[in-house]
Amino acid sequence: MAKPDRIAGAGLPQRLGPWSRRGLDWVEAQRAGVILATTIALASSFLADHYAAPAMLFALLIGMAFNFTNDAPRTAEGISFCARTLLRCGVALLGLRLTFADVSQLGVTPIIGVVGLLVSTLIGGVILARLFGRSTAFGLLTGGSVAICGASAAMAIAAVLPKRFLQEEDVLLTVVGVTAMSTLAMIVYPVLFRYLGLADVEIGYMIGATIHDVAQVVGAGYSVSETAGDIATFTKLLRVALLPIVLLAVAVIFRKEAGGAKGLPWFVVAFIALMILRNFVPLPEALLNFVNDTSRFLLVVAISALGVKTSLQKLFAPGLKGLLLIAMDTLWLLGQAIVFAHVFLM
Repeated sequence: MAKPDRIAGAGLPQRLGPWSRRGLDWVEAQRAGVILATTIALASSFLADHYAAPAMLFALLIGMAFNFTNDAPRTAEGISFCARTLLRCGVALLGLRLTFADVSQLGVTPIIGVVGLLVSTLIGGVILARLFGRSTAFGLLTGGSVAICGASAAMAIAAVLPKRFLQEEDVLLTVVGVTAMSTLAMIVYPVLFRYLGLADVEIGYMIGATIHDVAQVVGAGYSVSETAGDIATFTKLLRVALLPIVLLAVAVIFRKEAGGAKGLPWFVVAFIALMILRNFVPLPEALLNFVNDTSRFLLVVAISALGVKTSLQKLFAPGLKGLLLIAMDTLWLLGQAIVFAHVFLM
């Protein structure tokens, strides 16, 4: 006679309804790929903590080493789920990181300057992309990642653009390029701005207005002084605050051109709703820290999955023009910021 628990367990699938069985089948299909991407993300975060390098860069490189699993039946669906759905969840949660009070401390002129630099860099990115024989979408992707917040902006803009306008290899190339430029800028820019004779407040503004990723902005700013670090952080937050506006514009423009359904992607709506909630409803600091960590980890998992989906051969198939384009976008933003600082801040 069989044991009661084994009889109950054996009969469980038969007693489940069709929706429950489909749910279990879906979880089983995603499991292996999600575990792989999460493991890569955890390893990348560990390396980033111990070697002071961006976790997203580690996630890309390690993920590419597992490209051979991309087409495997056990992992393919889970990898795609991480690269798309978890990406959108991570982007939506970024809304809880933004506060109006922080960026308001900059004053009017620097705020106008940041907005102008962002718009000019986006336009310059599109123009440079067309000169390089690339699409307008690729120009918005590279220009937006340089103008706003590096890899996070690249992932967010890529999530809004319809698939037919952009290749996954373009996204990965942009993430690699903008991360490399941001890391280099973290080392070079503080020395450059000091050489130009800028004071700590001005250096902080320049760092916040020109370096791509938030982590590198904080590192570069506080390497100069606490004042520079505070101003750099505030300025960077202002750039990040402009992300939903850019996402809205890109979504509307390209959805019309693509003939898609009207309305905004759910994660853009969620981003805006969470940003409003963050600024008008008092939330526990522990909750905000948890959401911030969760959002960043989801983005690292998504980039890990995108790394798995792309091989190095495919990544550099278009050549080095993409990386050169990102470098030129970076120099274009830097040049504009230096002119603005000399005219309005000194």
